[in-house]
Amino acid sequence: MTDAKDAKVPYSLNSKAVAEATYAWLHKRGVTLLEIAELVMLLQKKYYPNLTMDECVHNVEMVLSKREVQNAVLTGIQLDVLAEEGKLFPPLQDMIENDEGLYGVDEILAFSIVNVYGSIGFTNYGYVDKLKPGVLERLNDKSDGQIHTYLDDIVGAVAAAASSRIAHRKQAEREQEMGLPHAPEDSEEAAKRRAAQDGSEAPE
Repeated sequence: MTDAKDAKVPYSLNSKAVAEATYAWLHKRGVTLLEIAELVMLLQKKYYPNLTMDECVHNVEMVLSKREVQNAVLTGIQLDVLAEEGKLFPPLQDMIENDEGLYGVDEILAFSIVNVYGSIGFTNYGYVDKLKPGVLERLNDKSDGQIHTYLDDIVGAVAAAASSRIAHRKQAEREQEMGLPHAPEDSEEAAKRRAAQDGSEAPE
């Protein structure tokens, strides 16, 4: 008979721990929310001249609050770290270590983030991925020995998703100002009201 104290405790996701680990690992890898927000500003300033950095930071935070985004961040950073430590099997080790041009799994992981706020994020992602501005230029500098094969794509994808989120909200604001009927795709306030009414947990 199995001793009760030896019985395996069923796995249960600790959402708070996942969220905290996401922020902690971004910090450990030298990426700040402000740097990601600067990419968002670069992408959206032309369309929304009154956009503030506070808004950009807030939208980055909301993207990072999504569980699927947290999963992508942690997975990508883990692979980068293992590559730095030489712990991947060949030829995967060589491909990630050298950011092989024909290795596209890093971008596929980034697409899972871009998709969170609709397909318009693909254009934004493609733009920053090609231009490599700001923090992306630093992450692509391999002179310090660090490997960011996944992280540079992930950071660009988070910025692209945050930009898409802003675009959706600005459109909703315009509709409200014009008195048009609208149904925002991702209304935090509406989600909270619905959760309070039916006693369920508000969506991420």
